[in-house]
Amino acid sequence: MPASIQRTIDSLNQPAYITGRRWDILAWNQQADAIFAFSRLPESDRNTLLCMLTNPHTRRLFGPAWAAEAQRMLAEFRPTFDLWAGDPAFRDLIERLRHGSPEFPAWWEAHDIRGTAAGQKTMRHPSKGALRFAYTTFQANDDPALKLVIYTPV
Repeated sequence: MPASIQRTIDSLNQPAYITGRRWDILAWNQQADAIFAFSRLPESDRNTLLCMLTNPHTRRLFGPAWAAEAQRMLAEFRPTFDLWAGDPAFRDLIERLRHGSPEFPAWWEAHDIRGTAAGQKTMRHPSKGALRFAYTTFQANDDPALKLVIYTPV
């Protein structure tokens, strides 16, 4: 993780994090940690798909919107997976999702594909209450595998 990117996300007042090629969560700021609790996860579980599909905290955070959000994320991940399907790390991630989420196999077999786009997310945090964010993703020029995700309160 380039130090300049870490400094950038640390300087932001809104939640932000960096993901890698496999959507692993590589870095985050305090605002993102206050919502998603990345620092409390074992390093091997710091992946946006694992968080969404296998982490009870994330499921509660998204509440009734959880299933739609999880399916959207899988449809956005599908083209990335297709590029790296031969990579053992990607196959391992899919196996972990298959075993950790009862919903995953059917959703994955649907082969839905969606382009990555900005959007909005609504969450219900146990201590912060109702949260609504617009989110945007940016790709790093120095390393196209790195993506910056920023959540802006709506």
